[in-house]
Amino acid sequence: MATDRATFAFLTVMLAAPVAAQEPLSAIDWLSQSVATPAVLPSVVEPPATTSVLPEEVAVTVLGGPSVDAVGLLSPQVTGLPAALWGLGRSTEIASMIGKERVESLPALRDLLLTLLLAEATPPSDSGTGGVLLIARIDKLLDMGALDQANALLNVAGKDEPDLFRRSFDVGLLTGAEDRGCRAMVDAPGLAPTFPARIFCLARSGDWNAAALTLRTAQVLGYVTAEEDALLSRFLDPDLFEGEPPLPVPARVTPLTWRMFEAIGEPLPTSTLPLAFAHAELRPTAGWKAQIDAAERLARAGAIPANVLLGLYTERKPAASGGVWDRVAAFQKLEDALNTGDPATIAAVLPETWARMAEAELEVPFAELYGESLRSLSLTGEADRIAFLIGLLSEDYESTALSRQPLDAREGFLIGLARGDLTGTTPPDSLARAIVPAFGTQQPAHEFTDLLDQNRLGEALLLAVEQIESGLQGDLAGVTKGLVLLRHVGLETTARRTALELMLLERRG
Repeated sequence: MATDRATFAFLTVMLAAPVAAQEPLSAIDWLSQSVATPAVLPSVVEPPATTSVLPEEVAVTVLGGPSVDAVGLLSPQVTGLPAALWGLGRSTEIASMIGKERVESLPALRDLLLTLLLAEATPPSDSGTGGVLLIARIDKLLDMGALDQANALLNVAGKDEPDLFRRSFDVGLLTGAEDRGCRAMVDAPGLAPTFPARIFCLARSGDWNAAALTLRTAQVLGYVTAEEDALLSRFLDPDLFEGEPPLPVPARVTPLTWRMFEAIGEPLPTSTLPLAFAHAELRPTAGWKAQIDAAERLARAGAIPANVLLGLYTERKPAASGGVWDRVAAFQKLEDALNTGDPATIAAVLPETWARMAEAELEVPFAELYGESLRSLSLTGEADRIAFLIGLLSEDYESTALSRQPLDAREGFLIGLARGDLTGTTPPDSLARAIVPAFGTQQPAHEFTDLLDQNRLGEALLLAVEQIESGLQGDLAGVTKGLVLLRHVGLETTARRTALELMLLERRG
C-alpha cells in the first residue's frame, strides 16, 4: 500500500511537471533526462528606459548573493594561481571558452586545463546563483572522462539542483553507483524524476510491480516515446521478448539507456561513445579485453592513473595475438626484464615495447611508470636513446636532461628545452624554430596583455592552450604566443613540458 501511495504521488508530480521531452538538451547532449526541469515563470517585461546610467558593458549581480561558481577542489595555495582567476571576465564568455577546449590535447596542456576546472576561485563579477561557470566546468570534466573529479566537484557544490543532479546521476550510472543516485532522487523532494529514471530506480530497488504500473501509466499518457517504451518494456520483463530481434541502437545514447541495454543482454560498445562511457567498462563485470581497451582510451586522455593500465596489462597472460594483445605481451616482457635488473635483457625488449606504446599514443603514461627506473640503468645504443626520450616525457625531465651528454644537435635542443635555456642550441625543424622565441625575451601578444590588464588570467590561460593547440594544426605562430604567455605568468614547468611534448609526440589532429 505504501508503494502504491508513493507511485501515485510520483505520477501526480509528473502530470504537473513539464514533459521531459520538451526540455532543451544540455551542453553535453548525452546526459540522461533523469529529472524534469521545473517550469520557469515568465519574467515581467519592463518598458525600455529612455536613458541609462550604466555603460552597456557593465555586468551586474546580486550584492552578497552566494554563487556556486566559486566552488573548487584546489585552493590557490595548491594551484599557484590567484584567487581572482577570472577577474573582470563574463561568466558566459568564460563558459564558452571552456566548452571549446579540445579533449584530445597534449598531456601538459590537459593538466593545465584540469587545474583551471578544479581551481577554487572568486567567481566573475556577473556570477549569480545559476552556476553557469560551474556547469561548464563540470561538463568539460565529463567530456574529458574525468568522472572522479567531476563527482568530487558535484559533492562539494551539492546535488539538489536538477542540472547538477542529472550529472551526478549519470556519473553513478557509468561507475556502478547508480543505487546511490536512485536513493538521492527519493530523498530530495525538489527533484521530479522522469518516467524512465523512476522506472529504472524502482526496478533497481526490487519494486517491479510499481515499476510496471508506472510504465503502463506513462504509456497511456504518452509520456514515453516508442523507443523508450520498447527499451523499458524489455528491461522490466525480458522473458516476454525472448527470440525477438535486438533493439535498434538509439541515435542518442545516454548513460541511462546504455545501462538498460546492458541489463537486457544487448550491451552497446563504448568505443564509439563519448569518453566518459569508457569508465563503465572498467567495472569487474566487463571482460578483460574490454577493460584494457577502455583503460587505454582513458589513460591516453589522462583520465585515469597510469597504474590502472599497469594493473590490467599484467593481470594475466594474453591468450591471443595481434592488436592490443601484442601490446600486452610486449609490456609484460619489459616487466619481466626489469625484474631481472639486467641492462642487456632490458635493452633487448625496450624498443619493441616503446614502439607498441607509441602506436597507441600511450607514451606519457608509460613514461610515468618507467621514466625513473630506466634513467637509473646503464643502457646503450637504441635502448639508451629511447630511455632518454622517456625520461624527458616524465616528471623528472630536468634531471634526465642534466645527466645527459647530447649525441647530436636534436638531443642538444631537447636538453635545452628541459633546462629552459636554448642558448647555443640549434633548432632541428620548423616547429623547434617556433618554440625558440618563447624561451627568449619575447613579450606576450596584445590579445593576452588585454586580458591580463583586467586580471582575467584564467581566460588568458585558456586562450594560450587554444593557441598552442592550433600549432598542432599548422599555425606555428600560435605555438610561440601560447608558450610565451605560459612563461610570462610563471608556469615554467607547464611551458617546458608542453614544448617537449610538441617535439616528442606525434599529435597532428
